[in-house]
Amino acid sequence: MISSKYKVQSANFQAFRSGSRTQNAELRTLHSSRGFTYVALLAAIVIIGISMGAAGKYWSFVMQREREEELLFRGEQYQLAIEQYYVANCGKTYKPCSQSVFPQSIENLLTDNRFPQARRHLRQQYQDPMTGKDFELIRDVSKGNRITGVFSPSDKEPIRKTGFPEQYQSFENRKAYKEWLFVYPLAPVPGQPAPPAPGGPNAPTSWK
Repeated sequence: MISSKYKVQSANFQAFRSGSRTQNAELRTLHSSRGFTYVALLAAIVIIGISMGAAGKYWSFVMQREREEELLFRGEQYQLAIEQYYVANCGKTYKPCSQSVFPQSIENLLTDNRFPQARRHLRQQYQDPMTGKDFELIRDVSKGNRITGVFSPSDKEPIRKTGFPEQYQSFENRKAYKEWLFVYPLAPVPGQPAPPAPGGPNAPTSWK
């Protein structure tokens, strides 16, 4: 006959084994849960990284488009200012005449001292939005090396390839922003004859 003491010890041992099994099962469940959480965390990090990369490319595209549009605006301001300076001595005809002359410097466009009351052809000296620096100058060696236009020195490829205003049809399908030349007289459209330069035939240009 099994003694009461043995029965108590046996019951305690069974309880211990049962508790151990329960504890082991809980540990396995905990480890499994931790493993799943780790994998889920890694997956979330990967997804966030991909999303941030896509967002970065999108905003880079948006920023380039904005700078591109600003380049068109600022370049046109220089081109119009050069034209206004060139014909300023021609009275109300607003076209080239014997007194027409191109500016020697950007300062001439900001303050034209050829008149009793100084004139301003350019609101401010704009910087190239693609580089954050001054525009490069186009000078005509046949006209005393005076300024006939500006351009951005950026080698970056433009996003915009078509759909330009009529005066900038020569910008279509260019490989770099430095090929967008804001000059007066306007750059020729590919496939069409170049417009005559004011005061004479087209002359070679130099870039500074």
